[in-house]
Amino acid sequence: MTNGPEGALMGRFVILEHRWNGVHWDLMLESDGVLRTWAIDEAIVADKNLPARALADHRLHYLEYEGEISGGRGSVHRWDSGSYEPRLWTPELIRFRWEGGQVEGEAVLFRVETGVAAEPFSWFFRFGNLD
Repeated sequence: MTNGPEGALMGRFVILEHRWNGVHWDLMLESDGVLRTWAIDEAIVADKNLPARALADHRLHYLEYEGEISGGRGSVHRWDSGSYEPRLWTPELIRFRWEGGQVEGEAVLFRVETGVAAEPFSWFFRFGNLD
């Protein structure tokens, strides 16, 4: 991350279309030298809560990478990339402003309790109208 206007921290993001056992989109946000990553199984559209799965952090290499993934884990194609400015980052809520080639504006990742012991939390992603 680098300092942006008025001292705001600016990070990079990428959305990769990941073809492996079907298709999903990997949303990756640069933070502390890694890419915090969530898999989104539905097409990225505005004004809709999209279920997301938190994944292990990824290397910064994926900001620029397209192609086959080692270990037979499919292939990725860059759907969009750009920069983002975190507005709030807690364990339950990540709110940011982003600007890419296809997306722009406010976005949020939020975690909710499921009440299920095996998977006590679920993540959701939304951009566009956040009200």
